[in-house]
Amino acid sequence: MRTISFPSIRYLFSLGILMALFLGSTFAHAAWQQEWERVLKAAKQEGKVAVLGPTGTHRGDALTLPFQKKFGIRVEYRGERGSGAPPLIGAQQRADYYAWDIFVGGTTTGLTSLIPMGALQTMDPFLILPEVKNPENWRGGSLEFVDPGHQMLVMSPSQRATIFVNKNMVKPGEIKSYKDLLDPKWKGKMVADDPRTPGPGQATFAFFYMHPDLGPEFIRALVRQNLLIIKNYRQEIDFIGQGKYPILLGTSDSTADARMKQGLPIRILDPRELKEGSDISPAAGNVAVFTRVPHPNAARVYLNWLLSKEGQTTFVQAAGYISARLDVPTDHSPWRIPIPGAIKTYDQAAMDKKGEIVRFLRKVLRR
Repeated sequence: MRTISFPSIRYLFSLGILMALFLGSTFAHAAWQQEWERVLKAAKQEGKVAVLGPTGTHRGDALTLPFQKKFGIRVEYRGERGSGAPPLIGAQQRADYYAWDIFVGGTTTGLTSLIPMGALQTMDPFLILPEVKNPENWRGGSLEFVDPGHQMLVMSPSQRATIFVNKNMVKPGEIKSYKDLLDPKWKGKMVADDPRTPGPGQATFAFFYMHPDLGPEFIRALVRQNLLIIKNYRQEIDFIGQGKYPILLGTSDSTADARMKQGLPIRILDPRELKEGSDISPAAGNVAVFTRVPHPNAARVYLNWLLSKEGQTTFVQAAGYISARLDVPTDHSPWRIPIPGAIKTYDQAAMDKKGEIVRFLRKVLRR
């Protein structure tokens, strides 16, 4: 009778483990791939996916054209400001009409309107691709959802632009701290995006309010500088681009980028060169899935493509953001890479303070 030595038993045991791991990996690969092929086939039969996203031709093109070319599935796209999405979706829901699959926009819209009204659903069942589900591909070691129900995912947590200047009127290094804006020479020479309504102006003033070295007293002093408050991105940007005002606080950086490419002498101050930095925000770079989607399979394909390395690279380069994915290039906007410890103005904690902040701003601005 032959006796198997202990080393041989250990070898066979190890071999068994390796085979089990291999087979498990193979089956897992086959499972997700079969699911993806099934969903893709059904998505092509549905023929289209409906996306409600941010305004701007460059962002709209990035969210439609590459996907259509890759999969042959049409994207029905509508660009809408964040404040316009809730009334639109609310009216459609009341009429029991569900026209949209995917939402791409801001967390304020999601946390204060779309989620409370029940317009979004849990995203986890829609995720298929391993490269999307792998937490090691994402900043912080996980996909960042802004709510416990996983109804809105952060795609582009970026250091946000807060100060825009006419580069012919403001010298490099002339503003090194937000407190430099309190210099008498800037009195009556600054424009601000209206901070009383959701948008970049409100995010900027929320950052001022929440920053331990600035706070409410800084805002009061800033208002005494006779700020011109406007609620029109293009007009705000044109005012500094045309030299009517040298400084603009909190506007749409994507609109500013577009006008800069058209030749306006505008410079965005690098937050790394400001003593207090700036806040982190994904701006309109969050994604969600609507309830009762009319094209469920196309929605799954679109969501997985958008969260893939390919989709994220296309989107953030067009929008000027930084992707939450670690494998997406950042050389297009290196100053936007999140600074550890920077204030977040997009999460639930910030939303919980928004009411207090807005009441304060309305009082200070006396309107």
